[in-house]
Amino acid sequence: MQVTMYSKENCSLCTKAKIVIEELSEDYPIDFQEIDIYKDDQLLEKYQIMIPVIEIDGNEVEYGIIHKETIQEYLNHLMKK
Repeated sequence: MQVTMYSKENCSLCTKAKIVIEELSEDYPIDFQEIDIYKDDQLLEKYQIMIPVIEIDGNEVEYGIIHKETIQEYLNHLMKK
């Protein structure tokens, strides 16, 4: 499963979200990618006040405060397909 996190430097919520994804990667086949929105003007415009944004297989799953349970439920749903 491709998990993309849109983030920026010096973002405490992004750091916490990355920890959540790292913890979940121990139990799920996650291919993780982190993208800095400040390196792409379109992403900056789209996600400016939403970061961090977690996208799984192209679907935005959660943004802002990332809850491990929410991401885990989504991953479980994907595993059942």
